[in-house]
Amino acid sequence: MNSKLVWRLLAVLLSITLVAAACGDDDDSEGDSDSGETEGDDSGDTEGDDSEDTEGDDEEGAADDTVDATQDGGRLQAVIDRGELICGGNDTLPGFGIVDDAGEFSGFDIEFCRVVAAGVLGDPDAVSFVPLTAEARFTALQSGEVDVLIRNTTWTATRDGQEGANFLFTTFYDGQGVMVPASTGFTTLEDLADANICVLSGTTTELNLTAVFNARSIPFNPVVFEDNTQLRPAYEEGQCEAWTSDASQLAAFKFAIEGEGGDEQFIMQEIISKEPLGPVVADGDTEWAQAVEWSVMATVQAWEFGLDSSNIGAYDGDDPNVLNFVGADGFDPGLGLDPEFAVTIVEGVGNYEEIYNEHIVPIGLPLEGSDNALGGPNGDGLMYVPPYR
Repeated sequence: MNSKLVWRLLAVLLSITLVAAACGDDDDSEGDSDSGETEGDDSGDTEGDDSEDTEGDDEEGAADDTVDATQDGGRLQAVIDRGELICGGNDTLPGFGIVDDAGEFSGFDIEFCRVVAAGVLGDPDAVSFVPLTAEARFTALQSGEVDVLIRNTTWTATRDGQEGANFLFTTFYDGQGVMVPASTGFTTLEDLADANICVLSGTTTELNLTAVFNARSIPFNPVVFEDNTQLRPAYEEGQCEAWTSDASQLAAFKFAIEGEGGDEQFIMQEIISKEPLGPVVADGDTEWAQAVEWSVMATVQAWEFGLDSSNIGAYDGDDPNVLNFVGADGFDPGLGLDPEFAVTIVEGVGNYEEIYNEHIVPIGLPLEGSDNALGGPNGDGLMYVPPYR
């Protein structure tokens, strides 16, 4: 055998060996990749680690919630394993999220935290509330400190695109307004030329204020606060001639100020923005987003069907859509929730109308005739959900 032939045979054998080794490497990497796709979506947004680092953390016994969410099939499974939902909310906004002297949370948004806990865990009380300022809320969501953010948070294109946030079903349609002490006699934005205007930092409210007043060439002085516990006393002490926020928030504080013997307040009629508010989860975990969204939408669907906390468990009709909704005969659309999750939610928390009437109507915002009334074929509002079938 001549030397050229020998070298050719050796080259072929070497190529076969390299290909076999590469195939072995490919198999291993595909396994890692699958793990990354299934388990790493959440960790990618919240931790910034690749799947290899995440697996290393698991071998070392890391136990933080964010890693759990990546290791066990996503945040839905992590919440189920934990047995508790961690919900980021407000603790300073009457009607939406507030804490009483006993340390108990209550409000419209707080109830929707309980709705998610009922849908996912079967228990509306299996929830821990984390109070968050407007500036801190997205950081808490991105880091995995909270499972879901339900804190009067406006859905915008920039937030959707830049905050690692996935905005879900809108639970409250709002708009930005302006409130002044009635004694000022101010009724229009133009009356506020050169005025000091109280506003929360890190909010769409602050951006809208600047955009609208600059567009109208109305000079003003923004007085910025981190949260309402700082803003409200400053406003009542006269540090600001006006207070701008979502109209619902202004109604809540008008109700609180006047109810506590404070000066009469006036909310201007003009609404200067669109503010759709609702739950937010971290990007990259479709299963968790669906579980949260369908839990929330169950409250609207129950309302549409005429089902509330007093009668949903006793439904004995033959409407196939309602039977699906209440989980009759084990109907399961594959959302990762118990077939009777809607019954658990509505019995434990209420339907949308019940939640709204309990927390929002008392601050002076009626449901009837508002954007938050039923929509589609059932009314002129905007509350309209996909069919449950």
